[in-house]
Amino acid sequence: MEELLNVIGATALILLVIIGAIAGAIAGWLAGRRMLLYIVAGIAGAVALPFVLAALGIGIIAAGGLLLLLVIAAIGAVLVLAIVRAVTKRS
Repeated sequence: MEELLNVIGATALILLVIIGAIAGAIAGWLAGRRMLLYIVAGIAGAVALPFVLAALGIGIIAAGGLLLLLVIAAIGAVLVLAIVRAVTKRS
């Protein structure tokens, strides 16, 4: 885990947050409600998935560079946003 933190650095972490916020803002705009919830969920997914994959021992993220990291972040944001949408749609 520390290796991933050393590789991505502060700049990449900021980019992960930005990717998540953009994905969340788009999802909130499409849903037409709960914009803040979607932004927070997008950020959580974008930041969490690279760390989860690193904890599972998938080292390709660190070797793939910043572009791959941002793609993984976008996938994480979309996954969490889909979960949030499914949960909030039922309630």
